[in-house]
Amino acid sequence: MLMTAWVLSACAPRSSEAAPAQRAIENKGSDTMVNLALAWAEAYQTENADVRLSVTGGGSGTGLAALINGTVDIANASRAIKKEEIEKANANGIEPKEFIVARDAIAVIVHPSNPVTQLTLPQVSAIYRGEITNWRDVGGDDRPIVLLSRETNSGTHVFFLEHVVRLNLKDNKDLFSPDTLLMPSSEGITAEVRQNPNTIGYDGLGYVTPEVKVVAIAKDAQSPYVPPTIATTNDKSYPIARDLYMYTRGEPAGRVKAYMEWVLGAEAQKIVAELGFVPVK
Repeated sequence: MLMTAWVLSACAPRSSEAAPAQRAIENKGSDTMVNLALAWAEAYQTENADVRLSVTGGGSGTGLAALINGTVDIANASRAIKKEEIEKANANGIEPKEFIVARDAIAVIVHPSNPVTQLTLPQVSAIYRGEITNWRDVGGDDRPIVLLSRETNSGTHVFFLEHVVRLNLKDNKDLFSPDTLLMPSSEGITAEVRQNPNTIGYDGLGYVTPEVKVVAIAKDAQSPYVPPTIATTNDKSYPIARDLYMYTRGEPAGRVKAYMEWVLGAEAQKIVAELGFVPVK
């Protein structure tokens, strides 16, 4: 016990040598990116003990709103910032600076027992609009289709709405079927698909687990069916892929600039690949 006490006292900082104050970087936003952002923060703080990173989720819209209000240093977003959000930021004297920090494929997932292995984008769109309501209409069993989606403040929800439900058509105003169940997290969608054989959902590739089946997607009936992978995201053959963003309040400086340079460097981009996302470099 005496030896233990001596070791602990030897490790403790002396009263005349106060520990340096930590400098906080507030980082908030996309739930798709939250695990990646947490992994980055942990690795960065290991190398930079004088910097503290506070990482929280809440959705892309939540993070961008905090940036607009000036309450965070960095907003994470799984979609590009909207024109009206830029205008609101400008009105507050903030000029958002965009960084593409990773790429992601959005995987369409079903229960492992579902015989459906491939769908076209128009079929997925019709399913989520509520026009196709039974799995037998797309080669599956005679079962009702249960629709799962992220909540509306999610950047993944917005991207899926624009690029899948609306098929990336500018004047298309289609919406998700009112029967769609809105889930609060990517993990929630995966968990529901895992236990309900009637469900269809979508998740960022980094959140897909072996307990669900990933469906190959074709741009249309004349195109090849492609599974979501790092390779098919990089060569742009998978049709539901996107960039992942970080936004700062203007051109970053000081500790925020140093952190953003690290995020785009080799060590942080290696973490991107380890978590199932696609590095930008």
